[in-house]
Amino acid sequence: MGPVVFCALMHHKKVISNTNSPRSAGHIRIIGGCWRGRKLPVPNRSGLRPTSDRIRETLFNWLEPVIQKAHCLDCFAGSGALGLEALSRGAASLTLLEQDRSVSSLLVRNLRVLKAQQARVVTTNSLRWLAQTGNTFNLVFIDPPFRQCLINKTVDVLEQYRRLSNGAWIYIETEIEALTLQMPAHWALHRGKVTGQVAYRLYIRHPTKIF
Repeated sequence: MGPVVFCALMHHKKVISNTNSPRSAGHIRIIGGCWRGRKLPVPNRSGLRPTSDRIRETLFNWLEPVIQKAHCLDCFAGSGALGLEALSRGAASLTLLEQDRSVSSLLVRNLRVLKAQQARVVTTNSLRWLAQTGNTFNLVFIDPPFRQCLINKTVDVLEQYRRLSNGAWIYIETEIEALTLQMPAHWALHRGKVTGQVAYRLYIRHPTKIF
């Protein structure tokens, strides 16, 4: 296993060179909360697909009763749109997992701009990190690159290594063809919609029964 690089906003020990940073391909806009209206650069990467404003607005309307003081995990951070929206709306902490080192460098820069000291970026393979961390979360975003069979693998690791608290909320965004994927029996579907070719669902995790 290669080294895992932690980029904590409060204690930067490594200066990230601009030569490793991706070119900006546009911006995301935070649509609610204390950073409402802020625009942040999005890296120029093939397959990077920030969650649209329309979908984020719907999702965070669903999450409004539970977002305050949530401990959030974005398993495939990319642009960081979901996690940053959560922080803007009052989440207590945020961990952003991103395997591409140059993309994670841009995430770190964006967090610095926002002075988001309650957030960290981890440059890592998400599945490997989930198997090793000791942290648990009560709000998790799973929005991987489409058509790479990562949804069920991520769900399995979250459950196997007990990374979800009882009552945790899990958001899953997929290509429309993945609507048939089965979730654990103790995950209850709270809300779900389809917009264009994107399916998105919000689950709540109930305690597992021990017999």
